[in-house]
Amino acid sequence: MPLRTRLCPLFGQLWWNSFRFCRKQTSIFDSVLRLPLFALTSESQSYRPMAKSKFEYVRKFETDDTCLPNCWIVVRLDGRNFHKFAEIHDFAKPNDDRALQLMSKCAESVMQELEDIVLAYGQSDEYSFVFRKKSHWFKRRASKFMTHVASQFASSFVFFWKDYFTDQPLLYPPGFDGRVILYPSNQNLKDYLSWRQADCHINNLYNTAFWTLVTKGNLTTSKAEERLRGSLSSDKNEILFSEFNINYNNEPQMYRKGTVLLWQKVEETTTKTVKLPKEQLDKEISVTRTRNKVIALHCDIIGDQFWEEHSDILEDAS
Repeated sequence: MPLRTRLCPLFGQLWWNSFRFCRKQTSIFDSVLRLPLFALTSESQSYRPMAKSKFEYVRKFETDDTCLPNCWIVVRLDGRNFHKFAEIHDFAKPNDDRALQLMSKCAESVMQELEDIVLAYGQSDEYSFVFRKKSHWFKRRASKFMTHVASQFASSFVFFWKDYFTDQPLLYPPGFDGRVILYPSNQNLKDYLSWRQADCHINNLYNTAFWTLVTKGNLTTSKAEERLRGSLSSDKNEILFSEFNINYNNEPQMYRKGTVLLWQKVEETTTKTVKLPKEQLDKEISVTRTRNKVIALHCDIIGDQFWEEHSDILEDAS
């Protein structure tokens, strides 16, 4: 059936005349649009899009980054050049409560936005996010996981900055790099999180000893580094206790253990004002509701106790 016969009943003679004029005047029309915008099928009498651009071939250059099935998906973020960032923004040494709490607030924001995250673990300038093993979010595309987490975290860092650093303006925007790692078994995932918590302990013990030597021992940073070079954990503990009367085990667990964020059902009671029939005054009533909420823990995740108390985290794998 000729093109004019098909389109005139739909759009009218005036439209057809304009269409012919544009087609004559626009040389690129035939190269860009190979087919009319809509084609009428005789069987269903319905319309379906038929437009194809000659430039569409560039999509073939996109690589397939679908994560393997039946694997835990972990996205880990690290602050980019945060030593400089902390120095410029006058972070307390060796730990700044404001910065650590801000990082956890950003991680909470990510979890609330991306509900397939079952657990997050953070320490220093890094955070790891564990997605459900059977998650089909964005068809399990690694690039989507990484970019969504990184962008939400970074924007939250800027957005919530003033809530934690009330007297310190944000002098320039922070950056975070990310990576996606897949772990096929529950034990692999537990070992990964154990590795990050062990790293937290090692780094914090060193930083505590280092900055104590600088701030209380009046050593230069180079002398403190030389003093600790080659030392074991027991040596650093001995320096802290014998020279400065500091028991490292009494340091806040947030510093020593890091922060675990997970979902937990909590009961929340709110007061509502209602107007009852045949009563002149409003009445306040209490309403209790149960909802999932992100909570923060500072605890050991290397041993079995944590996983026994929160066995639901790994239930997704069954």
